[in-house]
Amino acid sequence: MSRLCLVLVLISCVHSYESAQEVSSLAYYDNEVIPDVISVVPAEYLTVLYRSGAEVEEGNKVTPTQAKDIPDLAWLAPRDKFYTVILVDPDAPSRASPTSRFWLHWLVGNIPGAHVRSGETIAEYIGAGPSENSGLHRYVFLVYEQPGELRFDEPRLTDRSAVNRAQFSINDFTEKYNLGDPVAGNFYQAEYDDYVPILYEQIGL
Repeated sequence: MSRLCLVLVLISCVHSYESAQEVSSLAYYDNEVIPDVISVVPAEYLTVLYRSGAEVEEGNKVTPTQAKDIPDLAWLAPRDKFYTVILVDPDAPSRASPTSRFWLHWLVGNIPGAHVRSGETIAEYIGAGPSENSGLHRYVFLVYEQPGELRFDEPRLTDRSAVNRAQFSINDFTEKYNLGDPVAGNFYQAEYDDYVPILYEQIGL
């Protein structure tokens, strides 16, 4: 899908924000994102669109192949505000035994408005990688409004390593930087496909 098409779809999705928001609460509770990941439903609907054409729709299924590239995000964000985006898997290595909760897939801070690509990347994007026979995993995107531009002292993580990704603490991170509750969010579910071994080779698993 071309960049122009992605932008046009994102604009359309943002315009449908109000109707999307009405169904957010049920989706978060039905899929147990509350209480497993967060304690309150984000106030805004986060549009997440992958280059493959897959769109995240509050718990729908997206394959690892479809989610391998950095997605485009859109939410209602004033240009003079800074934001942090977090993507985590609360079901690593499996939902039945999430001993590596939360596995950090992406972390970007100091995002001006909703311009994610202009933000400060702390953990480079790694797509969904549920192991074989581990069932469905939830992948949760969260957007936090910062109190201002911040100085992050976390180690920078590349997309070529799984080091320091497991057992990321959302609570510790958000408390450390006074981020409060997420202002926008969305999530999808994925299970193993043929792309996962390629991803594991990339990150050294």
